[in-house]
Amino acid sequence: MSEEREAIVQRITESAARVFDLRRSAQADPKAAAGRQALRAWQVQRLARTHADLLEHPKFAQAATFFLTDVYGANDSSFRDEELHRVIPTMTKLMPAAGLETVADAIGLDALSEELDAAMVKALGRNVRAIDAVAYGEAYRKVGRREDRERQIELVRGVGHSLDRLTRQPFVGTTLSLMRKPAKLAGLSNLQSFLERGYHAFHAIGDAEEFIRCILDREEALLGALFAGDDSLLDLDAHEFARRTA
Repeated sequence: MSEEREAIVQRITESAARVFDLRRSAQADPKAAAGRQALRAWQVQRLARTHADLLEHPKFAQAATFFLTDVYGANDSSFRDEELHRVIPTMTKLMPAAGLETVADAIGLDALSEELDAAMVKALGRNVRAIDAVAYGEAYRKVGRREDRERQIELVRGVGHSLDRLTRQPFVGTTLSLMRKPAKLAGLSNLQSFLERGYHAFHAIGDAEEFIRCILDREEALLGALFAGDDSLLDLDAHEFARRTA
């Protein structure tokens, strides 16, 4: 195994272990589990509102939907569970290097998001049952961890660029299609399906830089506003958000 491939596998192994531990801890406490689900559902709604124009855009809709449902969603991604560590050795043999890099970035983002969401649930307290912009903003600032929030955005960038690079690799689309049966036999069908959906979503864009930059600009603007005490951006639709932050 090359040093680069070995480093990617190490990232996957470490991030997967973090996700599993965090998720198991949350699920052990029914209140924490319910709060986590409520928070993630609210955040998905916020993301859909902030990026509604991308979800409706003829060119970007598929990629925007993939980000909302597969990269960050209210429900746990089916390939990020306690079984993942068992299939890592097989995954490293079957998956193309570009695909492994995408998985590593996605699970790294998942791990950090789990940490920050757990802190947000604790900070929200009873307000997690009925979250609004003010309650969310107050909890966001109470948690702090600005460097981790900035890192979270950088990981979104990483996932986007990994998927963009995946589409530029020769024969990857064909390889992913041919992998369906062996991936299923190896217990990797969810991972393979994730990569194939991401590949097709970003292949439809062509050059994904404009799409990625649009998401990052808005999330960076929101981060700055929240830490400055302005929660109003959370309630804005995409067009008003863009006007306010132009």
